[in-house]
Amino acid sequence: MSRSLNKVMLIGNLGADPEVRTTTNGSRVASFSLATSRQWTTQGGEKQEKTEWHRCVAWNSSRGTGLADTIEKYVKKGDRVYVEGRIEYRTYEDKEKQTRYVTEINVRELVMLSGRPDGAGGADQGARRAGAAPAAGKREPEVGKKATDESFDDFPGALDEEDDDLPF
Repeated sequence: MSRSLNKVMLIGNLGADPEVRTTTNGSRVASFSLATSRQWTTQGGEKQEKTEWHRCVAWNSSRGTGLADTIEKYVKKGDRVYVEGRIEYRTYEDKEKQTRYVTEINVRELVMLSGRPDGAGGADQGARRAGAAPAAGKREPEVGKKATDESFDDFPGALDEEDDDLPF
């Protein structure tokens, strides 16, 4: 049997406050747009930047994880987050009977990296994490506590490096 993998990992900033709604069957879902940017220097020495926008969707799980509820409560426009999930493509028909195509990130895990001005924690007090249950042998960090083996605080330059030495 062959195996496959569909995994997306993004670090970016929210472009707007998340929209949280309840479906007709009572499920809660949060949707938000996430901007990721990359910078490079051209051969002529000119700095370039490109921003990509990703549509993200997070559901409350039947296993009891309230990811959509957590996003509604703690995540706001401009916040920096780490998102992990899978990419999904779907189609639907709009009111004018036109077929529309949507690409979404189905979020399974989210780590809040921004410090909160209201003192509610954030990257300055350790990453806050919400999502799926931790893998066996890993301890889930508490909100406001430092995630010792998964914190970006230990590698401050890792997120700021430019990839201008890549051959493509």
